Amino acid sequence: MSRPVSGTLKTTSRAALKNPLRASTMPLLAPSAVSDGPGSLGRGAAVPALEVTAQQLRRMQISEFSAWLRTQTNKHKRPFQEETIRGYAETARALDLWMAEEDIDGDFTACSVDLLNRFFSAYRNSHSQGGTNTRQRNLHHLFTWLAFRYDHPDPWTDDMVRYGPVQSRPSTLDESFIRDLLEVTGGGKATSFVDARDHAMIRMLTEGVRREELAQQQITDLSEDLITRPFVRVVPLKGARDFSEGRLVPLMMRSAQALTDYLRVRRSHRQARLPALWLGSRNRGPMTGSGVYQMLDRRAEEAGYDPHAVHPHMFRHTVANDQFRRRSAAAGRPRSRLARRPANHDALRPSQDQPGQARHLHRRRLRRRSSPITRILGLPGRKPGRPRT
Repeated sequence: MSRPVSGTLKTTSRAALKNPLRASTMPLLAPSAVSDGPGSLGRGAAVPALEVTAQQLRRMQISEFSAWLRTQTNKHKRPFQEETIRGYAETARALDLWMAEEDIDGDFTACSVDLLNRFFSAYRNSHSQGGTNTRQRNLHHLFTWLAFRYDHPDPWTDDMVRYGPVQSRPSTLDESFIRDLLEVTGGGKATSFVDARDHAMIRMLTEGVRREELAQQQITDLSEDLITRPFVRVVPLKGARDFSEGRLVPLMMRSAQALTDYLRVRRSHRQARLPALWLGSRNRGPMTGSGVYQMLDRRAEEAGYDPHAVHPHMFRHTVANDQFRRRSAAAGRPRSRLARRPANHDALRPSQDQPGQARHLHRRRLRRRSSPITRILGLPGRKPGRPRT
């Protein structure tokens, strides 16, 4: 049945019809869909569809890849941390930007071994080999997903040029720098929330805690009495992540006292009911790993140091280096061999042949001997004795 035509309209000279849409929504339409002016396609003509660019396809693939990672587990059969997922997605975005600069018209399935070799070579020329090694390892997860999603062949073959990690001695912090940081945060006598929090966080960093482990700490990770039982539990990014399996970190007494002082001023924070241990200033929510970076940069600059020359992981390098030197000296190793071998994180790992409680006490004794805080504050430290036979 045909639609009735109003008698008031003349079929010979029909007036232009008005658009019933709101003006704010009209730009969302293709111009040819609402235009009847000269040179337009007209209402009766077919409107061409807007083309989806290759870069848009790649960005959608990155979003889908990130969602897929949240459903998977790592090599330890544990869920990926959100920080790890962001790192993998950021590497995929670096490849996306390079493909856009090279005018490569295609999504990530267009990447062959030769194309990836070009990308890694260009990245190596503008960055470092260590960074290229990290990009190469992170990007492999993207192509694992592409093989699962699109049956894309894995380009990690013998034809791919591999960039190994750079073996270099980790940078360690000078004792005067740690002392000055503790001084600008109140020296253990802070009265404000920010000073007490920053002082406690710096103390925790000197115990060898990683940046993300520090940011993810919760109130329930602390012992009920930090003075009589000075230890905290951290949920590491690498390895076990369950509360029952997280590792215990023994604390120096000054670190335990700094945490106690922070807990006292934390009660006045508006977000004090949150489970997160470290809260932001001005009554904001929990701190993140980026917030730990910003705190350290700000305090380093206040102490008169270049904030770009320090990062949180250097504290862990310092603790590992001190413990390695102490163990090497106790074992009678020559200093020439010690100078050739870089400090690593193995110095922070307890031996696996000891029971849990004995291993915890053993680590606490080693930490007390070698922590920079012991030397800075002049606390009594046990001298290394004869190596056990």
